[in-house]
Amino acid sequence: MTTPVPSEPTAAQRLAAFARHALAGVLLVAGPALAACIALLLWGLPPPPWRGALLAAVLLATALLAAWHLRRLRRPFDMLTNLLEALREGDYTLRGVSRGALAPLIYDVNTLAARLQAERLRFEEASHLLNKTLSALDNAVFVFDAHARLRLVNRAGQALLGADAAQLFGSDAATLGLDALLALPSGEVVRHAFAARSGRFEVRHAPLRLEGQGGHLLVLNDLGGVLRSEERQAWQRLLRVLGHEVNNSLAPIQSLAGTLEGLLAREPLPPDWRADCRAGLALIENRAVALARFLTGYSALTRLPPPQRRALEVAQHLHAVAALETRVPVRVADGPPLRIQADADQLQQALINLLRNAAEAAQPGAGAVDLRWHVTGAMLAIEIDDDGPGPPPSDNLFVPFFTTKPGGSGIGLVLARQIAEAHGGSLTLEARPDGPGARARLLLPLDRAALA
Repeated sequence: MTTPVPSEPTAAQRLAAFARHALAGVLLVAGPALAACIALLLWGLPPPPWRGALLAAVLLATALLAAWHLRRLRRPFDMLTNLLEALREGDYTLRGVSRGALAPLIYDVNTLAARLQAERLRFEEASHLLNKTLSALDNAVFVFDAHARLRLVNRAGQALLGADAAQLFGSDAATLGLDALLALPSGEVVRHAFAARSGRFEVRHAPLRLEGQGGHLLVLNDLGGVLRSEERQAWQRLLRVLGHEVNNSLAPIQSLAGTLEGLLAREPLPPDWRADCRAGLALIENRAVALARFLTGYSALTRLPPPQRRALEVAQHLHAVAALETRVPVRVADGPPLRIQADADQLQQALINLLRNAAEAAQPGAGAVDLRWHVTGAMLAIEIDDDGPGPPPSDNLFVPFFTTKPGGSGIGLVLARQIAEAHGGSLTLEARPDGPGARARLLLPLDRAALA
């Protein structure tokens, strides 16, 4: 049989016990003296001249003892009052001495003060971390209370509105020109003019609780700066590649033109001048053709039309594309019968590029390419494996005009991925997990209702 654990007494019970203790203490101090006086008076002692003096002395001593006892009893109350006053003023560092009848209550107040002090420290640390985090954000962050008044703004928000926090605090959303943005759906991209800057902004907002009431969080992401930075980097990469390719073609053409001009200016002409002219002109023609091929590939990237989707038998289409590659054997592993909605011409072009890359990477003379398809989630996965050296260790595989093959254009992979993304899919190139070589994985959305 288990012994029940006694419950902790409440504050009211402790105060009632203290009141009983105080009354008992007063009676204990004053009771014996009063009883002695009453007994002496009943017995007729002392004689009348001394009786009044003795009674007055006893009463005075009793009063002094009672006052001393009451003062000793009042000391914990004064301490408790000071502790509560400090808590009310927000000072959580003051502690009381847990002594006397109110020791448990003072201990509870000390514990409460220590907990409030720890909570304040955690709150101040969290607030400092939040302020540092918000200050480091490039996004403008605004917090409004239930009356749409601004309660918090970070440095990016101040820069956007062209004012500091002291000027902005307490202003409503309409005054700040943010009420229209709060009314937009979250995630909307709009063009908006602020006091310090205008441009395209992504609007994100969400409700929140602020001091027990409703509030609103507004986050503005300046897309213009991001787009300008990305556009500048894209132009720099494009100009770097174009300059490299054009210089590679024009430098030998210019050199050969000067050489041929000097050759034809000689008198008399050397016996083999015709052969030299033919060789120089052939080289000029080759470089011109290479430059034209490069520009044609660039045009293919920039002029890819939107896909014209129609029902497509996956097995039939993949077998037909595999038959176009004759340099190495293409082994097709049949998957489930499926139909997808896709642009047959664009998909064929993407697969031809992938098969061509796999065939060129396969082992010379004995290599082969494996082609398979299967369903993964809601996507059709088409995988092309080769047994070559594997993909090069580079992050530029899908950068336009980047190539590791002599005479390559750097267009095939980029165009294939562009076609995949236009269909709502993706393309990856990675090392094969089951052996040497590379694996190209093309994912396309699968309409399960169109299963064959």
